[in-house]
Amino acid sequence: MAPELHFELSLYPDPVLRKPAQPVAAFDEELRAIVAAMFERMYASKGVGLAAPQVGLKTRILVVNPSGEAKDELLLVNPKILARSGPPTVFEEGCLSFPGIYAEVERPELCQVQACRLDGTPFEETFSGFVSRIVQHEYDHLEGVLLVDRMSPADRLRHKAALEDLVARHKRRAATPAR
Repeated sequence: MAPELHFELSLYPDPVLRKPAQPVAAFDEELRAIVAAMFERMYASKGVGLAAPQVGLKTRILVVNPSGEAKDELLLVNPKILARSGPPTVFEEGCLSFPGIYAEVERPELCQVQACRLDGTPFEETFSGFVSRIVQHEYDHLEGVLLVDRMSPADRLRHKAALEDLVARHKRRAATPAR
């Protein structure tokens, strides 16, 4: 049995958030433990989606749950967005790696995704609405694209102090020796 894992969030500007994630190679007990711990961290943080880089992992895993109900859990391993379509919609997005910061982001209404399930079985699905938005947001994390990159200049200016505070906190943490 794999050990139980507990993850902390990686906050902006942690360098792991900027590195494109690598494909998962082994669909095993360790992957199951990682996925369980990612769902646990997402729920504990009151999020609706979480990508592996947000917990310090450089792997292509994302978890989604738009409602918080078990039946709505969605796991995408090694996802690839094949197409984005439909009318562009603007919606306020937040991000667990940017606590307390929200910005208007424009995204297409639909996304067609190819991914694997926990057992490695490949599948393809088209998502729409809120789920599509969450998948596209979390997919950005796998590519090293962050909320700050999607912000309008006005939102960037509005959140300038909060973004600078996150950078300063990161520098302080980096300068503190590990115990």
